[in-house]
Amino acid sequence: MNTLSDNAIMLRVKTGELEKMGLLFERYHRALYGFLFHMTYNREGSEDMVQTVFYKMLKYRNSFTGEGEFMAWMYQIARNVLKDSYKKKSENVSHYDVTDFADRIDGGTAADELFEIKQTRTELHGAMKNLSNDHREVLIMSRLQELKYQEIAQILQITEGAVKVRAHRAMQELKQVYFKRKC
Repeated sequence: MNTLSDNAIMLRVKTGELEKMGLLFERYHRALYGFLFHMTYNREGSEDMVQTVFYKMLKYRNSFTGEGEFMAWMYQIARNVLKDSYKKKSENVSHYDVTDFADRIDGGTAADELFEIKQTRTELHGAMKNLSNDHREVLIMSRLQELKYQEIAQILQITEGAVKVRAHRAMQELKQVYFKRKC
């Protein structure tokens, strides 16, 4: 059953095989958590939002046509959940240390990870907090989630060229912010 495509599984969920949603959860809950955490830096909020995304996928399963990619549809829902959370809270960034949750985001890290790597990761995440939401979002999807520009274009509903421009500008902004913090 794990060989079914995401679209095929979601179409089965749409027809009433709700237990198949578990397969999609297993495939995507970590990636969604990582995306949402890097957007909000709020552990509990990100966990809640992942649950909300899967709830909404079930609730709105009839809106899935199967014509586009499942992942683009799922990330659209995640982005909407994220926007809803921003509306509910006046402050959208918590003050958690990202290294505390690296194992949940990265799928587990070695206990004896080098200090320099941790320090650089912390500094980069600190710099990312200062980026605009649009730039942070495209960097998370392209660099951390390793999505292709074509997939990001579907998710954001913009052209692939626009994604490339955003990613380039985001990297430039990140470099400026990162090196400004280092000095």
